[in-house]
Amino acid sequence: MHETLAVVFDFDDTLAPDTTSGFLRHSGLEDLAGFWKNEVAPLTNDHDWDPVPAYLYQMIQASNSGRIPPLTAERLADWGRQAPLHPGVETLFERLSTAAHDANPRAHVEYYVISSGIGDIVRNTRIAAAFSEIWASEFHYGHDGVAAFPKRVVSFTDKTRYLFHIQKGLIGPSHRGKPFEVNRKLSDAQLRVPLNRMIFVGDGYTDIPCFSLLRQHRGVPIAVYDPNHEEKWGSAYQFVRDGRVTNLLSANYAEDSDLSRFLIMAVRNLASEIALAERTYQG
Repeated sequence: MHETLAVVFDFDDTLAPDTTSGFLRHSGLEDLAGFWKNEVAPLTNDHDWDPVPAYLYQMIQASNSGRIPPLTAERLADWGRQAPLHPGVETLFERLSTAAHDANPRAHVEYYVISSGIGDIVRNTRIAAAFSEIWASEFHYGHDGVAAFPKRVVSFTDKTRYLFHIQKGLIGPSHRGKPFEVNRKLSDAQLRVPLNRMIFVGDGYTDIPCFSLLRQHRGVPIAVYDPNHEEKWGSAYQFVRDGRVTNLLSANYAEDSDLSRFLIMAVRNLASEIALAERTYQG
């Protein structure tokens, strides 16, 4: 009987202000708006690049040209340790775990990140230890320690791949370096966390496949928006209009916020469903 439920988050603009832009600003990039508008956007709009490798490539170019200091894992990690988070994030996980336990002492909550952002940043944030696994975009570093090429890109339907990792229990060091393992077919009884025991919280277009997959399988997709970036509100509302999600909330995780309350209700409900299924199974 499935007793584990998963709460899965995007990271940038979901749990924290955009850490990539924050890193570039912290690195002294003089024209941050121009980086996204005049360097990244032309690759995607005029040359058919995917948005994620486009920004990773242009970060490497900015490093190589000297516009920012050398792009190393150490500098990315250092920014991760000081990057700001949205309100209430640091206490959220304990609150959700307590809510699940109160509804069903046998229920266990696991937390994951699936992000198009940079793994070396996310893995060094103050909340990284809360996550059972973090999947994000990654750089390959040359002999000099400087980023030379993107070695992993997490974008759009790539994100759903990692929902299936969670579903099948393919998490932890023993399952790394095995990219084809996720295609293994399992019976329903072998699934560790069914999709209808998952909550996914995201904010952007790269999250749409995860929203759609969980909505299709009776999971809980939740769209959030950063109240400090009004220019992004329209795209967030479009998720509701398109039927991708039924819930759109401000990315404020404080204990008295609507988002925190909704997440607690969702976790309690899933934990209670597990208890009901256990009683039915036992007859």
